[in-house]
Amino acid sequence: MALLSINNISMGFGQAPILDNVSLQVEPGERICLIGRNGEGKTTLMKIIYGLLEPLSGQITRKPGLEIGMLEQTVPVELEGTVFQAVSDGLGRRGQLLQDYHDVSRLLAEEPTRQVMDKLNRLQHELETQDAWHVHLQVDTVISHLKLNADARVDTLSAGLKRRVLLARALVLEPDILLLDEPTNHLDVDSIVWLEEFLLKYPKTLIFVTHDRMFLRKLSTRIVNIDRGTLTSWQCDYDTFLKRRQNQLDAELSEQKLFDKKLAQEEAWIRTGIRARRTRNEGRVRQLLKMRQIRRQRRETVGKVRFAMHEAQTSGELVIDVQNVSFAYPDTASETPSPKIIDNLTTAIMRGDKIGIIGPNGSGKTTLLKVLLDLLKPTQGTVKLGTKLEISYFDQLHAQLNETKAVWENVADGYSVIMLNGKERNVIGYLQDFLFTPEQARNLVQNLSGGERNRLLLARLFAKPSNVLVLDEPTNDLDMETLELLEELLIDYKGTVLLVSHDRAFLNNVVTGTLVLEGQGRVSEFVGGYDDWKALQPSQEAQPVKKDKEKPPSEDKAATKKKLSYKQQKELDQIHVNIEQNEKELSELQGQMTQPSFYKQPSDVIAGVAARIQELETQNEQLFARWEQLEQ
Repeated sequence: MALLSINNISMGFGQAPILDNVSLQVEPGERICLIGRNGEGKTTLMKIIYGLLEPLSGQITRKPGLEIGMLEQTVPVELEGTVFQAVSDGLGRRGQLLQDYHDVSRLLAEEPTRQVMDKLNRLQHELETQDAWHVHLQVDTVISHLKLNADARVDTLSAGLKRRVLLARALVLEPDILLLDEPTNHLDVDSIVWLEEFLLKYPKTLIFVTHDRMFLRKLSTRIVNIDRGTLTSWQCDYDTFLKRRQNQLDAELSEQKLFDKKLAQEEAWIRTGIRARRTRNEGRVRQLLKMRQIRRQRRETVGKVRFAMHEAQTSGELVIDVQNVSFAYPDTASETPSPKIIDNLTTAIMRGDKIGIIGPNGSGKTTLLKVLLDLLKPTQGTVKLGTKLEISYFDQLHAQLNETKAVWENVADGYSVIMLNGKERNVIGYLQDFLFTPEQARNLVQNLSGGERNRLLLARLFAKPSNVLVLDEPTNDLDMETLELLEELLIDYKGTVLLVSHDRAFLNNVVTGTLVLEGQGRVSEFVGGYDDWKALQPSQEAQPVKKDKEKPPSEDKAATKKKLSYKQQKELDQIHVNIEQNEKELSELQGQMTQPSFYKQPSDVIAGVAARIQELETQNEQLFARWEQLEQ
C-alpha cells in the first residue's frame, strides 16, 4: 500500500501554476530525489506533502498514522535551548527523558552528590523501561558526526550551525517519510560522506532535494523531475535520467516544430480563404481556434544560463609563491598563542593551475585563501604574488553585493553598459544570460533567493577582466544544470582558479591539484581532485552506528569496499580493453602455431612469433595483477 498519493493537485502564486494538475505516489522504502530548475516548485511540493501548504485543487491521501518529518531550507526563529534539547525535541516522553538524563549527567560531573546520583539512577531505570537507550545512542551519534556541541545554546549559533541542528533533529525522529531540502548545505565533506552512509541505512522513505550530484547518484532509487508545472517520474539512476530526459526534450521540440508549421499553414489559409470557403470549412476554423489556444497555453522551457567571462591579459608564469608560511590569528584574550591554521606551508601556484581547497568546517579554508592572496599577512614566511594579476573574488557571504541597490546596479557599479571582451553590452541584456528577467534586474538585491544571489555574484565577477578566479563555495543553491555550465566555463578558463567547495563531483571535474587542511596547521598538497586525494589516504573506515544485532559478514565486506577514483576507473576500463586485445592476438598466434605449414617458415619468423606470445602473456599477467589491485 502506498504511503502517500497525490492526485491531480495544482498550486500557484498568482502567475502560471508552479504545479499544474500533477500526481505522485510514494511507496515504502523509496529514496526519491526531486530535480528541477530553481523556482520550479521542488520546495513547494515538499511543503504540500508535509502539510505546510494546501494545494489550490486536487487531493492528497496519506496512510493512517503516517509520520512525516522535514528539514526546511529556512531556519525558524523560535529555536531555543541547548543543541541536545533541540535535537531530541519531538521524541515525546522519551525525548524529555533523554534531555533530563543529559542534564543530570552533566550536573553529576559538577556536583557528585548522593542526591544527584539517585536521580540519575531513576532516570536510567525509566530509560530502560521506555526502551530509549538506542534512541539516546542515535542522538549522540548524529550530534557527534554533524560536529555539534550538545551543550551549546542554539540561539548563539550561526545560521549554518542552526540548520545542522535541524538536520540532526529530522534524522533522529525517524519518520515514515523524511523530507530533506538541500541537506548537504553547510556541511563539510566528511559530514556529507557520513550522511550518505546514514541515509543508505535509513529504513524508511526519503524524499530529498540536492544539488550535490555525487550525493544524488549514491542515494536515489527514483528521480522525479519538475518542469514547467508538470511532474515526471524516472525509475533509473541520474546519468540514465540525463540521457532519457534529453531524448524527451528533443522529441518535444520536434513535435512543437511540426505543430507550429501546421498552425502557420492554417493561419495562412484563414487569411487568404474566401468567406464561402470558410463557411464550408467550419470544422477547420474550429480546429484553428483550438490550435491557437494550445499555442497560447504552451509553457516554453526556461532558458539556459549563458556564462561568458571577461578574461584579462595573460598573467606571469608564476602566480603565487609561498615559502615556509605559517599563520595564526592573534589571541588578545590570553598570553598563549592561538593554534596555527597554517604551519610551514611551501608551494607554488602556476598560471593555468586549478587548485581545490578541502577541509572540515572551521579548519581555515577561507583564511588560507586570504593568506595565498596576501590579504592576510602570514605570521612567518613569505607570500609573493606574480605579475600582471587581475583577481576576481567570489565570497560565500556575498559581501560584495549591496542589498539596498537594484540587481543591475550591482553588476556594473551603476553604469548601464559593460565592456565584455572588447564589446559593449547593455547590463539588462547581460543579466538575461544569467536568467534574470528585466523586471528582476530592476528589483533590489535584498529580495533575491540564495541561488539568485549566487548567480548575480557570478554575473558581477564575470563582467570584470580576470586571469585569477577565486571562488569560495560558489555552488550553494545553484541548480545542477547551472552547476554543470559553471564547470564547463572553469575547465575552459585559461587563467588560474582557486576553489573552495564541498561538492566532490565539482572538485573532481574542475581542479588539477588539491590543498587539504588536515588540522593542527598541516596543509598537504595532492595532484588531482577529491577522488584522487581520497584514493591516496590510508584505509580508515568510519565507525558504524551501533545496533542491537551484528551486521552479516557480507554487509561488512560491502561497507569496506572503497569506490574507485575517476582516474582509477578509467585505468580499469582500459585494462579490460588491453586484456581483450592481447587475448585476441594470442589466440591468432597460437592458432598459427597449430598449423603444419607454420614450421616451414624461416626460423627467425618462428622465433619472433614465439617471443611475441611470451611478451603478450607477460603483459596479461601484469594487467591481471593491476586489475586485482584495483578491484581490492
